[in-house]
Amino acid sequence: MTEESGREMLDLASKLFEQMLTQQRAKVLRLAREVVPNITPEELRNPHDFPKLKEHPTFEFEDGLLSGLISAQMALYAEIKGRLLPPEPPGQ
Repeated sequence: MTEESGREMLDLASKLFEQMLTQQRAKVLRLAREVVPNITPEELRNPHDFPKLKEHPTFEFEDGLLSGLISAQMALYAEIKGRLLPPEPPGQ
């Protein structure tokens, strides 16, 4: 692979992950609001603050999928950048 193909792969992966993450975040928020109607996306970053969410039959599973997607995104970016792209100068 070349640097150019690495950048293309990174761009393609970025778009795909953003679509997947947007969809999963919306799903997790919808499920959370079944239990805590006024919960905000910001509050959802700390779901342990809302004990009722633990009782929801699928919330934790879907929230775990969201975490997994975020982890996969970061791992793929790191792999592509580490193998195919030149290091960025500090501060950029």
